[in-house]
Amino acid sequence: MDERDRADGRGDHDERRVLVLQGGGALGSYQAGVAEAMQEAGLSPDWVAGISIGAINAALIAGNPPERRVERLRAFWNKVSSGITVSPWWPGEQAREAFNAWSAAFGATVGVPGFFAPRVPPAPLYPAGAPEALSYYDTAPLRQTLVELVDFDRINRHETRLSVGAVNIRTGNFVYFDNRRERIGPEHIMASGALPPGFPPVEIDGEQYWDGGIVSNTPLQYVLDEERLADLAVFQVDLFSARGPLPRTLSEASEREKDIRFSSRTRLNTNDQIEIHKAKTAFRRLFEKLPPELRQDPDVAFLSEVSHQNAVTILQLIYRAKNYENDAKDYEFSRATMLDHWKAGRNDVRRSLRHRHWIERCRPEQGVTAFDLTRDARD
Repeated sequence: MDERDRADGRGDHDERRVLVLQGGGALGSYQAGVAEAMQEAGLSPDWVAGISIGAINAALIAGNPPERRVERLRAFWNKVSSGITVSPWWPGEQAREAFNAWSAAFGATVGVPGFFAPRVPPAPLYPAGAPEALSYYDTAPLRQTLVELVDFDRINRHETRLSVGAVNIRTGNFVYFDNRRERIGPEHIMASGALPPGFPPVEIDGEQYWDGGIVSNTPLQYVLDEERLADLAVFQVDLFSARGPLPRTLSEASEREKDIRFSSRTRLNTNDQIEIHKAKTAFRRLFEKLPPELRQDPDVAFLSEVSHQNAVTILQLIYRAKNYENDAKDYEFSRATMLDHWKAGRNDVRRSLRHRHWIERCRPEQGVTAFDLTRDARD
């Protein structure tokens, strides 16, 4: 492996680089920090897949040229954190916890600039069936922000693949909007982030959609199902950690429940894919041992077709909540917290790319390998 291979993170073989972004509201600035560090390292993604806030960040990345992506991500996160730009009043975790709780309550009451605003009059005062009766907030500000910061013509030129997940309200089915198959507009990004009952459903081609996180909060499975030929380097960015300590208070219980629900069992999905690829490898070894007449059997031919495997390397980047954060961490949009999340994402990428396990990686022999190089005692 030469120095250029080490610098671009491709190991010793060609692979498509995929950035996979989980939902998580205000925690999404961690993903922006990840994107900044990847850009610094020359790791521009070939494909970005996201859900909810991950879909918004994905659109900001795919909808801008590489040299402007960090600028546009920063413009978005500065806008949504402009409601509270003051710093915590005094040092210490207890003070910071109180500051964050106040900030979250403030945002829930007055809304978040460039993102959502409370309905006036409130939803319960509208008649049943009215669009305004279905959500506490109006997300029209988000549409305007997306139009300002995202070049949808660029997205639809397919320079970077973009996939965002949502749920069809009528059928309950999970769907992905993908610029390889359809023209993407602001409504597709908003549909992916329309988490009820806070945000209203979004209509697309006569169907109504809610946030994809209702079914699965990570697009990892979609990416692995969609691409079975090219080798992949997947940067999997999670905003909720599946593992965590036992709660001690009601607030901690609520936070832990949210972490488990929205982590979407990323590690379980990864482990399942490793086992599937091991089975494919075993079948292909077996296939080579079969006599020619058995290789023509329809069942063998089918298994041979579906057992083709690409190599998948997954770098897991998981936001680990600070001790002062609580169950409101996904809707606490203060500037100070946004900058903390951004810095954490940037640092986690830098640490991972410096790790010898990442530098020395080769094409996975078993088809899938996963790295989590920023784990700590809390995990």
